Amino acid sequence: MVAVDLPLPRRPGETEAAAVPAWVRVFDAGLACCAVEVSAALRRSAVQLPGNAAVNVLVVAGTVTDKLAPMVLAAYRDLPAPRRVLSFGACSNSGGPYWDSYCVTKGADQLIPVDVYVPGCPPRPEALVHGLRLLLSATGDRL
Repeated sequence: MVAVDLPLPRRPGETEAAAVPAWVRVFDAGLACCAVEVSAALRRSAVQLPGNAAVNVLVVAGTVTDKLAPMVLAAYRDLPAPRRVLSFGACSNSGGPYWDSYCVTKGADQLIPVDVYVPGCPPRPEALVHGLRLLLSATGDRL
């Protein structure tokens, strides 16, 4: 699992003085091809951050199999509060094209509470930033 501190960019037209930095500590549980898109998004935006982050997010990206399910659950339990979950891609949302397999969990929400779903196979890296914005706006944090 990879942990990256991600500053969300300012919205167009927002002045620097009005922008309150929204820091998100992202924990990536990259399980399949969607993890490449998550890595691409995080690599473009990765910076170092002092120890205290505003929100901790577990990004589940890829197919969750029954064998990997206990590890995803353990990663969620080990995430410090306040914690949020973002399901990234069709496989983590619903099992994707492998939904009919005997060993595929039919979505990350079968194991842990998911706050935001990002659809696609695979979603674009920009979709991750959009999903994080939705996640923060749903929690009431200012963007």
